Amino acid sequence: MPILQWLTRETDLQTSLSVPYRLLEPVAVLSAGEPSENLLIHGDNLEALKALLPFYAGKVKCIYIDPPYNTKSAFEHYDDNLEHTQWLAMIYPRLELLRDLLAEDGSIWVSIDDNEGHYLKVVMDEVFGRGNFIANCIWQKKASPQANAVWLSDSHDHLFAYAKKKAVWRPNLLIRTEEANARYSNPDNDERGVWTSGDCAISLTGGQRGAQYAKTGFSENIYEITTPSGRKVMPATGTCWRFSEKRFAELVSENRIWFGKEGNNVPRYKRFLSEVQDGIVAMTVWLRTEVGDNQEAKREVIQFNNEEVFATPKPERLLKRILDIATKAGDLILDSFLGSGTTAAVAHKMGRRYIGIEMGEHCITHCVPRLKKVIEGEQGGISQAVNWQGGGGFRFYRLGEPVFDEHGKINPAIRFDHLASHIWFCETRTALDNPAKSPLLGVFNGVAYYLLYNGILGDKRPDGGNVLTTPVLRHLPPFDGPKVIYGESSRLGAERLKTAGITFKQTPYDIKAR
Repeated sequence: MPILQWLTRETDLQTSLSVPYRLLEPVAVLSAGEPSENLLIHGDNLEALKALLPFYAGKVKCIYIDPPYNTKSAFEHYDDNLEHTQWLAMIYPRLELLRDLLAEDGSIWVSIDDNEGHYLKVVMDEVFGRGNFIANCIWQKKASPQANAVWLSDSHDHLFAYAKKKAVWRPNLLIRTEEANARYSNPDNDERGVWTSGDCAISLTGGQRGAQYAKTGFSENIYEITTPSGRKVMPATGTCWRFSEKRFAELVSENRIWFGKEGNNVPRYKRFLSEVQDGIVAMTVWLRTEVGDNQEAKREVIQFNNEEVFATPKPERLLKRILDIATKAGDLILDSFLGSGTTAAVAHKMGRRYIGIEMGEHCITHCVPRLKKVIEGEQGGISQAVNWQGGGGFRFYRLGEPVFDEHGKINPAIRFDHLASHIWFCETRTALDNPAKSPLLGVFNGVAYYLLYNGILGDKRPDGGNVLTTPVLRHLPPFDGPKVIYGESSRLGAERLKTAGITFKQTPYDIKAR
């Protein structure tokens, strides 16, 4: 597989590993609504993504990001004038962390235009695996040509979609529209109801049938059909009938072949609306009439902030289309380039859980007021389409202190559950579910992991309960198998540890600080 090279590539490949783990500090005054799992995080998204790993690795069902397009236009809200190498250095480590946060059956969707789109495709092939590429959806973002365009008027963006594991990811069907159903009719009053027709002929230039025909000059699906009017019909040159002669006769007897009102047309087979899927498979061209455009998105933003309007916001209908395809109610959504808050607003209205990350001040000036209006039941965007009536809430966080200081020591502000989640993730690369107030963090692949920290056993003396001793070992929840125990020190000898099946790791020195 081709690998994209750029000036700082080797350094950039290590960036996600070197980013420190940080705490997330709640800001009650900027939170709103009912207690909720929805998070709005203000801070650098690279550090925020790293902070989320111990708690959300492998749990995010759908990621949508709209990174800077590198259009050489320095917008107020984003530096969109990065050098090509800088842009790649920015996007690569973030994609790596996003991949680790995705669930096994999850997907990521990335908006981009032609400035970096083709390079982004190669990078995403490397990070997510070329075999996990789902589609490049084309979004019509403008209604009319740009009169001052020097060459061609740019009217679309790309939406690259990748699965974490394509073998297990499956898209949802889109709800059938009135327009789609209007294509069905019932000109022969068939008792099975309305239908549409399909071509009975298919190409002979490809596939196994085409290969056989090219080799022998014969196909059993080339035969003469006599219409009810007596007209003799053969498939056009280079084609054959879709059905064998026997199967075609069966379809005629079942009244599933349509020869036209006069019985004289080339045959077509009938597809009944009652027999098709409950929904429609999504296509890769998304028209503005279906999912909105930039102008629609700007009108939505003006409703909650009419002083600062983003240059290229995304409409709520566009995000709804993505979430319709990739998620169901209750799934967790993540957007690490939240911008004006569209993804969070749409996820909230659609009953999805969400995490939004934004580094700029518009996290406060745009995202917070927008989500508060959503909670109040605002009726813009997709509200009427999903019958949104308001409710719910979100919690606001800022990036806090690193888990470890510059000397590798544990930050005194770290609580037991924070350090437990961090150690569990470093050992297993999975998130710790509901960390209990117990030194036994859990069992993974037949190994039990323990943490002695912050007086978890009830002894609050400086080293009380944090040192592995014989009495402490007796108080630990039992496990019949290999054990890894983290603590300040151990007073058990090497032979005793070996006999008990214990691997002792000293805090903070044996904890991976990166």
